[in-house]
Amino acid sequence: MSRLALLRHGHTEWNRAGRIQGRSDIPLDAEARDGLGALALPAPWADAELWSSPLRRAVETAHLVAGRAPRTDPALIEMNWGVWEGQRGVDLIADPASGYRHIEDWSWDFRPPGGESPREVWERLQPWLKSLRGDAVAVCHIGIMRVILAHAWGWEFEGPAPFKIKRNRLFILDLDRMRPWAEPVRLSPRAAR
Repeated sequence: MSRLALLRHGHTEWNRAGRIQGRSDIPLDAEARDGLGALALPAPWADAELWSSPLRRAVETAHLVAGRAPRTDPALIEMNWGVWEGQRGVDLIADPASGYRHIEDWSWDFRPPGGESPREVWERLQPWLKSLRGDAVAVCHIGIMRVILAHAWGWEFEGPAPFKIKRNRLFILDLDRMRPWAEPVRLSPRAAR
């Protein structure tokens, strides 16, 4: 049986400002570094194969919670938000001409202008997912996690999602059946050295 644990990267300055990061390579902020430095992957995930998006915020999160460098794969990079990248979601939703929609109203084929759809993200993730053998942890982005979890839960990007992605939690899937665990697993407090 192969299992995959998904972990969202820590906060950045753009997260806290409500800006859409997409593929912009924004680093973790100091508060996130401090908080993640006090956490660790729980057993048995501490020994699992460690993967990360190549973006700094994900690589740094992986290194902080695992104490080792992750392998990176471009398949795990955040979805392309096109012209919306760098903008604030609240500003986009307030402007009907922007075309912006809340995630619950997307569908698999909704695409930000100049960006990519959830279906396109899923297609680029397929080869990486199929390559996994044994247990793996992937530190990535909310867009990547939404697409993988949507597929596992059978959510069609219509109405409220059956999951809520929170930080400092592992969202685990049985890859052989592509089924999610009902509840995420919290990161553990790091043992004093």
